[in-house]
Amino acid sequence: MTQLTRRGFSAAAIAAAFGSRVHAKSIDPLSPGIKISMQVDEKVADEDLVWIKQMGVDYLNVQSGKGRATLDNFLAIKKRAEAAGLKVWNISNNDNRNIEEITLNLPGRDEKIAWLKQYIRDTGKAGIGYITYAHMANGIWSSKAETTRAGGEARAYHLSNAKGYWNGKTYEGPLTHGRRYSKEELWDNYTYFIRQIAPVAEEAGVRIGIHPDDPPQPELGGIPRQIFGTFDGYVKALEIANSPAIGVCLCCGTWMEGGKHTGKDVFAAAREFARMGKLWKIHFRNVTSPIPDFVETYIDNGYTDMWKLMRTLVDVDFRGNLIADHVPAMSGGRHSSWSYSMGYIRALYNAALEEKKRG
Repeated sequence: MTQLTRRGFSAAAIAAAFGSRVHAKSIDPLSPGIKISMQVDEKVADEDLVWIKQMGVDYLNVQSGKGRATLDNFLAIKKRAEAAGLKVWNISNNDNRNIEEITLNLPGRDEKIAWLKQYIRDTGKAGIGYITYAHMANGIWSSKAETTRAGGEARAYHLSNAKGYWNGKTYEGPLTHGRRYSKEELWDNYTYFIRQIAPVAEEAGVRIGIHPDDPPQPELGGIPRQIFGTFDGYVKALEIANSPAIGVCLCCGTWMEGGKHTGKDVFAAAREFARMGKLWKIHFRNVTSPIPDFVETYIDNGYTDMWKLMRTLVDVDFRGNLIADHVPAMSGGRHSSWSYSMGYIRALYNAALEEKKRG
């Protein structure tokens, strides 16, 4: 197989690597345009679906409840969305990512993989073509919430006092799982996992976008956190997967958190992943600074130029899904904060389209 490195990487090289085996099924191409989407719970109120349409948003990313990752529920969610004039881009569930049994090869790994295979098959049967996966073993790490502009409450991270949180569990201390794990172990576990999952996703016609480690600190709790926190790590992961169904969920906020550790800034990473044909989802958010300390903030209030980022996405003809994410609180409640974020995103997108049209 073609070896892909940061120095030797090219779209042609990765295409050659992906072409080295026969795939069960081609993945349908994405239609033109960025699919700006709203995140909602499956129990979202009817009036909120109206609010989403009023904002000019046409897509949903839906969070399903625990124990509700079934084909019947997926179909019911899709039917309700379509009745409101909305399309479902993906249905997520906290059980389908950040699975410590898979990441660390703990007891129950094969059962978790089997469950995820069925999740993917049911997603495809429901006519939904995408899910996000993340390979973190000890959750998303955060410190006590702080405030951003004018007192809006927001997630904060400080290496000195952060803890990991996921799916009702808390991870803390120097060794969250009793010992230190190596990068080689995590790569072996990823390889075991992805080579079983990729053919199922291909057959189901479902894309899987891999989310970066949040935050991409070199190590937390004895577990490497930059397997999916660097550009080179992603190139290696895509090469191992060797599948048209495996790509990138680029959480821009997480990438910004990584700073120089990522190997490429968020603009260059977006361009390279798009050139590979692997950029499928964007989490459009901003932070105050890179690790070891940051606070999430409003889109226009962080250290990254989000207008430049949107122009980059339009320039590379990004055709995937884009969401606001981890939105800080605002006076007036959730509708205020999310309306601000979604309106800002749509304004940036429309302006970037106009600029490109003018040449």
